[in-house]
This record gives sequence, C-alpha cells and structure tokens, in this order.
Amino acid sequence: MPLIFASVVRGLSASENIEQLQHMGIGVVVYFIITTTVAIMIGLGVATLINPGSFVDADTLKQSLGSGTSQIVSSQMVAPSLSELPQKLLTILPSNPLTSMVEGQMLQVVIFAMIMGVALVMMPASQSRPLLDLMSSLQEVCMTVVGWAMRLAPIAVFGLMAQLTTKIGLNAILGMGVYVATVLIGLLILFMLYLILIYVFSREAPAQFLRNIREVLLLAFSTSSSAAVMPLSIKTAVENLHIHASVSQFVIPLGATINMNGTALYQGVATIFLAQVFGVDLSIGALLLVVVTAVGASIGSPGTPGVGIVILAMVLDTAGIPTAGIVLIMGVDRILDMSRTAVNVCGDLVAARLMHSWMMKSDMLETSSEVAMQTD
Repeated sequence: MPLIFASVVRGLSASENIEQLQHMGIGVVVYFIITTTVAIMIGLGVATLINPGSFVDADTLKQSLGSGTSQIVSSQMVAPSLSELPQKLLTILPSNPLTSMVEGQMLQVVIFAMIMGVALVMMPASQSRPLLDLMSSLQEVCMTVVGWAMRLAPIAVFGLMAQLTTKIGLNAILGMGVYVATVLIGLLILFMLYLILIYVFSREAPAQFLRNIREVLLLAFSTSSSAAVMPLSIKTAVENLHIHASVSQFVIPLGATINMNGTALYQGVATIFLAQVFGVDLSIGALLLVVVTAVGASIGSPGTPGVGIVILAMVLDTAGIPTAGIVLIMGVDRILDMSRTAVNVCGDLVAARLMHSWMMKSDMLETSSEVAMQTD
C-alpha cells in the first residue's frame, strides 16, 4: 500500500504542468479501461472455445474438497443482478484516506494519491520538494521489504503445490495442464496484440521493442510482481525506449496499480473453467457481470504475487460459482502468475510508449534531447 501510494504521487508530480497532466491522465485511463475489457473478453472466448473444465473429473474434485462444496454450488446457482453495481461505485471516493489504507481499499488509495499528486504539481517547487523526497525514501523502503518477500516465495509455493498434490491426487494435477495451456494461449494472444499496437501507432519494429524490454520481462516473470520491477521498468522506458521522463514516471506506476490486463484475462479463463467443472451455467447477463467485476477488481489491485487469486474469489462470488474451487487452481497459479505478470509489465511499457507518441504528436512534451536531463 505505501509503495503504490508513493509511486503514484511521484509519478503525477513529475509532470511539467497541469495541462499535460490532464491530457495524459484522460488518455491513460481510457486506454487502460479499453485494453482491460478486451483482455477479459479474450480470456472468456478462449476458455469457451477450448472447454478446459471437461478434462477434470468434477465428482472426484467435489469429494476431495469436502461435502460442503455441493451445498455451496446449490446455494450460489442464482446469478447476481447488475442493480448492485451503482452502490459499489459510490464507495470509490475515499471518505477517510487513512481508513482506506488500513482496510486495503486500493482504488480509494490510488484516487487519494492522484489528488495529492495534482496538488503538488500546482504548488511551488520549494514547498513540494520536501514531501516528494519523503515519498522517494518511502518508495525505497517498500522495495526493500518486497525484496525480502520475494526470497520467501519459492519455499511457500513448493509447500502449496506439495499439499495440493497429496490432497486431490496426481491425475487432477495432470488434468490441469489443459487449463494452464488455455491461460497461456490467451496471454500469448494479448501479448501479440500489444506488439501490433506498437507497430501500428509507434511505427516501431516488434523485435526491436522486445529486445529493449527483455530484461524487464525476465525480471517480472521471475518475481511475479509488477511493483517489484517498477524501478527497472521506469529506467528501461526512459533509457531504452526513449520515453519522456514525466510520461514514464506517471504511466508505469499507475499501470502497475490499475493496468492488470494479464490478470483480467486470467480471471475470465478461471471463471469459465470453474463454471464448467461445477456445472454452473453462465447466462449472457452473468458473463457481462463477470466482465464488469473483473475490470473493476483488476483496477486498483496491488501488483504483488498471488493477488490474482484474491481478485478471482471476488469474481467467482459475483458469478455464483463456488469459491472452494480455487484450491484446484492454486497449485498451478505460480507459473500462471509469472506469465501474466510479464504480460502486465509489457502492457505498462506499451501504454507508456503509446502515450509518449501521442503527447509528442500533440506537442505536449519537450524535445527528446531534454529527456536525458530528467533521468535521475
């Protein structure tokens, strides 16, 4: 929570003026919403076409998960209504920012951080500099703590997969290969879509773009945390992709918070998969609600390992699918988490590159010769 707060504040305050911030902010938010929606639609489409749930024995699964699973299925078969969404939208604005931080309301914290960042842009530099230095120190402290957590993650994943294998059997794990392949196919389609956007709107060869960002993608794949690679992403954007410093420091931290396209695609595949396993028939209205919920849940979720499982529980509950099925996919989630994090980070860099090109065409940025002067 402190990492995202400090990063968003620093990213917004890196803008030269409020007009540039306004144009870039509107463009980034619209882009993130559209691409996240497209990502989950890809996930739903691929999962419906491949039908991975048919490769898992549902009866054996229910016996492994316990007798309470069938009761959960029967009690959650009714698809929820869209009438609940307006009430949820009213809770977006934070009435108490400190309470939002304590309760883990990420989207409310992001909005509060954006308000602070805009205020710092409008303040004299002599008055805003001390607070920005404090945010910088806070960001470094959080990155150190994240590094400690990354060292413990492999041990925890080993224990989790060993426990799952002994609980539901080796055959169920082998049957999950189709589910894993479905998610990876969807992520590959989304990844290719990013490269097409780079070629069409920035006129940059996809191979050259991949060479410039390969180190960031490898680090994102190994750490499963878009927040952990955020400093390297910003450095790569400025030095390798030649993106303006104010654009990279605004788009990438914001993207690490609200641009979870790979995670959204994963939610779609997992939802269809578990619905097929438990025999839950999703109507068009239920699928639409899944799209809305997954997009909303992906926005404001922390860029830390395993957060996709937490978001998935919310999406499944909305669609009327038993959340007890999460134990089935949790054992293979690590490799999927690594893959979707790499796609998330690639999406942040693509967004920064497209925003830079758009701002340059709009004459909203300084010349590229001044970019190096703003890199620290």
